[in-house]
Amino acid sequence: MTDAKRAEHVARDTILKLLSDEEIAKVSTAEAASELTEGGEYLDFEHLDQGVQRAKAAAKITIGHVLPRSAVCDETWSKIIAQLAR
Repeated sequence: MTDAKRAEHVARDTILKLLSDEEIAKVSTAEAASELTEGGEYLDFEHLDQGVQRAKAAAKITIGHVLPRSAVCDETWSKIIAQLAR
């Protein structure tokens, strides 16, 4: 595993540890959905360096690799954003 991939994996795990059990359940439910709502904010775990993104109507998003903002509470989302800023 390259250093970049290792760092990305650590960042993803760190973010997931910030989620409550209820939020993890919501993320799992969101992963079962086929698409995000247009304009909805999300993080792409494969491209965390791009930060918060907004879903576009024509964009192809792999749902299993994203964390929709709608799946977590505002407090958790703020913690995640702070973690990404480090």
